[in-house]
Amino acid sequence: MLELSILGFLFEEPLHGYELKARIQGLSGHIRPVSDGALYPAISRLVKAGLVDQRTEPGSGAAPRRILSLTEAGRTELPARLRHPKEAEITDGQRFFTLLAFLHHLPDPAEQAAVLRRRQAFLDIPASFFYRDGEPVRAEEAPRLFREGMLRIARATSTEEKKWLAEAIGSLEE
Repeated sequence: MLELSILGFLFEEPLHGYELKARIQGLSGHIRPVSDGALYPAISRLVKAGLVDQRTEPGSGAAPRRILSLTEAGRTELPARLRHPKEAEITDGQRFFTLLAFLHHLPDPAEQAAVLRRRQAFLDIPASFFYRDGEPVRAEEAPRLFREGMLRIARATSTEEKKWLAEAIGSLEE
């Protein structure tokens, strides 16, 4: 998710590390805060892989700033990652939102629709936070008020997401 965010934001424009961190933080919000201890090693991996370039420019104060940009290999890598997302990027809601944030960089609507169909297929599998005898527990069967709340909220979210996915896939396939 972090590397995809870095590639996605740098695909749009060169940024310095602080700006990049702020954008990633805005995307992931309070759910998964981005620490320097995670961000800068990820940037270093992408630089070593030849996907990101960094150059130093004078800062507005005394300290110089490192400006990050994608290399041609990085501009090729982002669509490849979007075209073939990892399973966790389909099944984990926050990771899927990160994927959605950059899916418009995949130029082929049929390929965009294929990614959305993977999420749609995942959501069609009955699931729950709780199981009884190997079967998902439905909100109406939840033994406690707060668990019922969790399940009702999840169902409502899933219902709306399924509706949006069907609409989006339909519009991409027109």
